Amino acid sequence: MSSTHAHSHDHHGHDHDHGHAHGHDHSHANVSGKEKKLIFAFVLTTLMMVVEMVGGFWSGSLALVADGGHMLIDALALLLAIAGAWFARRPADARRTYGYGRLEVLAGFVNALTQFVLVAFIAYEAVTRLFEPTHILSGMMLVVALVGLVVNLLVLSTLHGHAHDDVNLAGATLHVIGDLLGSVAAVVAALLVRWMGWNWADPVLSLLVSLLILNSAWRLLRRSSHILLEGVPEGMNTDDVAQALRGADASIRDVHHLHVWQLASGSRMATLHAELHDGASSGTAIRAINQLLAERFSIQHVTVQIESEPCPDEMRDCAGPGCR
Repeated sequence: MSSTHAHSHDHHGHDHDHGHAHGHDHSHANVSGKEKKLIFAFVLTTLMMVVEMVGGFWSGSLALVADGGHMLIDALALLLAIAGAWFARRPADARRTYGYGRLEVLAGFVNALTQFVLVAFIAYEAVTRLFEPTHILSGMMLVVALVGLVVNLLVLSTLHGHAHDDVNLAGATLHVIGDLLGSVAAVVAALLVRWMGWNWADPVLSLLVSLLILNSAWRLLRRSSHILLEGVPEGMNTDDVAQALRGADASIRDVHHLHVWQLASGSRMATLHAELHDGASSGTAIRAINQLLAERFSIQHVTVQIESEPCPDEMRDCAGPGCR
């Protein structure tokens, strides 16, 4: 559900017109569905974590212990994601006028950081095991790893299909994918230990999985950090946006002071100055700007400062796209 409103007031000799097309869809049905997925994934992950930790210590398998430790981190990550989704639908207040949506991004950021801690733990244990091999009960290891593989596939299918920009669910999904890779590695390691007697396969495959986790964690860390730093949304060029805005309506003479960023999951925002031709309608210009940004760039929250004369701030501090 979106609504558009505009108002203007005189400030330092020129008008400020704000056209906001709100696209913050925090409907209870959508959010509750997301929370149900996360809670289901949390319960399954916690139960499987207990099974893998017990099975890992009993069988002597580092791959199972590592995957169990990964699941422990995942359970905490999913719990954080649940909290992020819950806070995200809290209404805005006097102190947080944009609401709590960015907590989803913060949850994704923290989830990525926990992966680095996990990788360090796996690497340390794997190197230790390579120099000091231990006896492994491959039969028990194989059974537990297969069960973990099935559970992780189920959890992943539950979380699959989240929005590309939703770094909260992306963070949770990343952890589950890491678990899935860990379970695959544990199955392969169990087969190699059981049929080939290669005990070293257990720590080596654990190291390989940790490298895959590290790569995914780095990508998520970059994405969430970019949003927290209010960077331009991925795949968007502000020069292209500014050029398109100049042609949005015949009343627009120039566009400058353009800033585009992302508040949270898919919630893109923009502010800009629009200089109009003499006698042009500010309402017409605002509607054209809102429509173009929504349809071509998926920007639903726009603040426009309308100017009928050259911007007095332009030469002083204009540093964004569209500056002359």
